[in-house]
Amino acid sequence: MADALSVVPASVLRNLSDKLYEKRKNAALEVEGIVKQLAAAGDHDKISAVINLLTTEFTYSPQANHRKGGLIGLAAATVGLTTEAAQHLEQIVPPVLNSFSDQDSRVRYYACEALYNIAKVVRGDFIVFFNQIFDALCKLSADSDANVQSAAHLLDRLVKDIVTESDQFSIEEFIPLLRERMNVLNPYVRQFLVGWITVLDSVPDIDMLGFLPDFLDGLFNMLSDSSHEIRQQADSALSEFLQEIKNSPSVDYGRMAEILVQRAASPDEFTRLTAITWINEFVKLGGDQLVPYYADILGAILPCISDKEEKIRVVARETNEELRAIKADPAEGFDVKAILSIARSQLSSEWEATRIEALHWISTLLNRHRAEVLSFLNDIFDTLLKALSDPSDEVVLLVLEVHACIAKDPQHFRQLVVFLVHNFRIDNSLLEKRGALIIRRLCVLLDAERVYRELSTILEGEADLDFASIMVQALNLILLTSSELAELRQLLKQSLVNPAGKDLFVSLYASWCHSPMAIISLCLLAQTYQHASVVIQSLVEEDINVKFLVQLDKLIRLLETPIFAYLRLQQSAAFKILRTRLKTVPSYSFNGDQIKRTSSGNPYSQILHHIPSGSQISEDGDVNQDVGNSSLHNGINFGLRLQQFEQIQHQHRMHVKAQIQSRNSSTSLKEIQRPEDTRRQPPAAEMNRPPSRSSRRGPGQLQL
Repeated sequence: MADALSVVPASVLRNLSDKLYEKRKNAALEVEGIVKQLAAAGDHDKISAVINLLTTEFTYSPQANHRKGGLIGLAAATVGLTTEAAQHLEQIVPPVLNSFSDQDSRVRYYACEALYNIAKVVRGDFIVFFNQIFDALCKLSADSDANVQSAAHLLDRLVKDIVTESDQFSIEEFIPLLRERMNVLNPYVRQFLVGWITVLDSVPDIDMLGFLPDFLDGLFNMLSDSSHEIRQQADSALSEFLQEIKNSPSVDYGRMAEILVQRAASPDEFTRLTAITWINEFVKLGGDQLVPYYADILGAILPCISDKEEKIRVVARETNEELRAIKADPAEGFDVKAILSIARSQLSSEWEATRIEALHWISTLLNRHRAEVLSFLNDIFDTLLKALSDPSDEVVLLVLEVHACIAKDPQHFRQLVVFLVHNFRIDNSLLEKRGALIIRRLCVLLDAERVYRELSTILEGEADLDFASIMVQALNLILLTSSELAELRQLLKQSLVNPAGKDLFVSLYASWCHSPMAIISLCLLAQTYQHASVVIQSLVEEDINVKFLVQLDKLIRLLETPIFAYLRLQQSAAFKILRTRLKTVPSYSFNGDQIKRTSSGNPYSQILHHIPSGSQISEDGDVNQDVGNSSLHNGINFGLRLQQFEQIQHQHRMHVKAQIQSRNSSTSLKEIQRPEDTRRQPPAAEMNRPPSRSSRRGPGQLQL
């Protein structure tokens, strides 16, 4: 301190702290001259003493004017040192940087001015302080004082010039600071940061692209800034980097892919579009590097396929096709399970297009990596089954294709049909609305005979008799009316002459027993007319109710459809009698004494009334005399079949009685004691009236 006072006059020190700028400036010029003389003499100890005096007594003084004088004095000392200033920068720069956070805006302004003058003298030598200077400038760029901001901008431009021409700048040391600052939301700071990124990227010797993953997310974050100018600057920087990526032989795609996946789900439309555009380029360029990230990328693409913005949808679809065209192997890191998990999760998307593409991916994986997919089948099977209830017909058809692909293996085929029946059982609306669509499509994809045989086997032992009856009626209606099952119907028509037809007839018969009308129509389809008549005759104990009449009405109408044209053309006596008698079944109430029974007690024995005594109807439909009493025809034991039918129908009758008893037992005593005349009985005709023939169902729906 004493050395400094001996070389710096007291008047200079007094003027250096004066409130007038001119006096401080003149004092600084004198300090400059003093330091220049000391430098010429090589007396650096006294120079250090002068700098120390300016620092301790002025820049750290509680008096604002002293701090201002100290800053201008340090700048003057640096100018006086000229080429020898570098060895004193450790003393000069820190107090100036400290003044950037001074509470007095004028002090901050003079700090910018002082560092500007220092930087002009030392140029690249002050790069060692770059991170500290950058951090200070970052804060000053958002200063509340416009003059300070203006001074900071001038200093910033000078520092950029110095950095771009320096070979001492360390990008490795700078990136951590940049990454930390990229999360700042202040618009002035954001502009400052983008400006520096752009400048550094323009320097050939600085590899900003190699560090792009460190600040890429921050740039994407700026795309949604409220300032149009900032959005444009960020977009411009990103576009430049993307172009560099296309031209670079070495890029870290993986780290950036993780960032892009997150940004593709941004609520900001422009951010989503930019992210999906980058992903599109990455899929084209990334190659093997992206294999471990395929699941994440797919998770970003699939939702964008249904984006409200058309531009995003177009790029997402293109990217999806590019990704699916790449044939990667699990040995290369391709994670089949992760891809399946993403596809499964997107099956719950509210958007149809996304669900459809998710199914395409599952189908693609099945075709390419069948063994791996089947090993994870338990993870996706329930979701695939639920997708059968999807409101979109296109989705349901694709789900069925996936199921059919899985069901190529016998064990999976059985599992599929069992689960399908289970879903029909627990969801009646699925059977009604989609039953026909599902069954018909499966018959096309998996062979109709195979599907119907498996369904029959399952339904034969069905414990829920009500469901079994409904399901059989549905299957029977599909069998009789669907064009996809024409070959199956043709095979059944040959039941009496073809072993394959016989086997199919017997296979279906067991479960068709759950519905009398289904059995009758099956027999008519197989041209086993005599057995059809015997089945009708066996319905002696059948309770006539609305459900029964509805099914009877449908059967009568089916007899007039093209499906049974061959039967009508045969003009057999049995068919004529059967058709006539079925049509004459009364539609009024069948309760009590109103039923006119024949001596056998069976209202359906009228059907056989006109067959001559001693005659029988052969299974080809002709009336023959003395055919004999054999119940075997082409190996079909019709006697055994009849017993099977009667047993199952007996179970149904017992089931109905049990239901009635259960309902009656739950009736309150008050209702039981209510006078008979107060109980409203619906008209008999209303109870037994079949539904209107004008009722309709949509595509793929069943009218049961």
